[in-house]
Amino acid sequence: MKCFRSTVSVWFLCLVCLHASSQKENMLPRGVPEAEGVSSAAIISFLDATAKAKTEFHSFMLLRHGKVIAEGWWDPYKPQLKHTLYSCSKSFTATAIGFAIQEKKLSLNDKVISFFPGDLPATVTPYLSELTVKDVLIMSDGQEPDPSFAVAGKDTNWIKGFLSTPIIHEPGTVFLYNSLGTYMLSAIIQKVTGQKTIDYLKPRLFDPLGIQGMDWETDLQGINTGGWGLRLKTEDMAKFAELFLQKGKWNGKQVLPASWVEEASTMKIMQDPNAPQLKKDSSDWLQGYCYQMWRCRHNAFRGDGAFGQFMIVMPEQDAALAITAETPDMQEEINLVWRYLLPAFKDGALPADASADTKLKEKIKALALPLPKENKETSESMINGKTFTASANKMHLQKISFNFSDDRCNLTFQTDASNYPVAFGAGKWVEGETNMPGPSLTTAGIENTSMLFPAKIAGSYTWKDANTLELVMRYIESPHTESFICHFHDNKLTMDAIRSLDFGSRQTTIEAETK
Repeated sequence: MKCFRSTVSVWFLCLVCLHASSQKENMLPRGVPEAEGVSSAAIISFLDATAKAKTEFHSFMLLRHGKVIAEGWWDPYKPQLKHTLYSCSKSFTATAIGFAIQEKKLSLNDKVISFFPGDLPATVTPYLSELTVKDVLIMSDGQEPDPSFAVAGKDTNWIKGFLSTPIIHEPGTVFLYNSLGTYMLSAIIQKVTGQKTIDYLKPRLFDPLGIQGMDWETDLQGINTGGWGLRLKTEDMAKFAELFLQKGKWNGKQVLPASWVEEASTMKIMQDPNAPQLKKDSSDWLQGYCYQMWRCRHNAFRGDGAFGQFMIVMPEQDAALAITAETPDMQEEINLVWRYLLPAFKDGALPADASADTKLKEKIKALALPLPKENKETSESMINGKTFTASANKMHLQKISFNFSDDRCNLTFQTDASNYPVAFGAGKWVEGETNMPGPSLTTAGIENTSMLFPAKIAGSYTWKDANTLELVMRYIESPHTESFICHFHDNKLTMDAIRSLDFGSRQTTIEAETK
């Protein structure tokens, strides 16, 4: 028996060592800022500026000459967590198109209707018949307004919904952001390969780059949503940017054709050709659009996603940057990069600066999002163990129960669908999981989001005063947070539910009482 236990222990240790070794092999090489020609002090200035910005940063990873020279996560976000990419997903869908073209499964000039003969409207207009894969890649589908929310929110067959949407501009001539068009590219990939886009990319892109654990939302037909819905870790985003910086090479192997990288990252259409030069000079959204990527100022280009997800490639500086965040102003966020990081890139190595390097490491280690401020006045004893019954409300909440113990508030939300227990820590984050649907830009879409649950969360609470309880719940694999401000008076509760993605523009108020 002892021999058996010993063998099992050795086997388990071997598995642990193999896993750790595999993880290390999949990581990007690390370096010191000064050795790669970047001042640690400049990165510190960047981080100081993020603390004062409207943007709430969740993570960043900065590469120079192929090495990670600075990286950080604002607690409770962590390096091992995936993050909702929103429209950064589009760059991966376009890359799948690049692989399919390389394998001669399709061409840029193929007509979109040729892939879906069974989903065509009764009348195929000339503009619809002319629409090509390239037109869709450069966001010049010709539809106006963008049909994404309208179709995805009411149709179960998005292909038919897209093809039935009138095309009022000649394809290829007018830029208009169209996420449903990117979904069509994903549908085309599945049509010509027999695989979902995520599965098609796995041996071609994800495996060579050592990207694991990714997932991607689908429509009800089982097609990856394409224009949104991919979740990756911050380092995975940085790897994608670095792959494009290296013109498709990875560890000496040509993973993606250099010709496609060049084609996909150069300007194909201007967003607003008539914009005054002064406006263009101050905007990273008017530099031209590529294949599901944007040109930036300073001869850079990027993938970007709603609320501040960025994969920025800076060829002239041989640098790449990944950022996850939540912001009401993505231009402000990228301005910080140009203001503080861009000037920091120097041609040669800089003298070692042990003091600045130590200070940078300490600052990165201390990165954390603010916790609710503690207040010693509480009504915990008055409401502990009580359940409040809610009147009719948009959140479909029926009951809210409170239990306090060991510096934790254990809250249970009861809806018409289920019960959702959530734990909040006093002056600290309590990490957990929930099946409670969280805030999202794409909540209204008729799609399959089962892969997102149970969602990872972190909760914290405080008493703002003796009768007001503030609960903060962060969905830590998404940019978003929900806050619940609970006002207690006698046997009544008024709860204000606030979504961070609304940036204070609205809230839902719920009235409840207990007997």
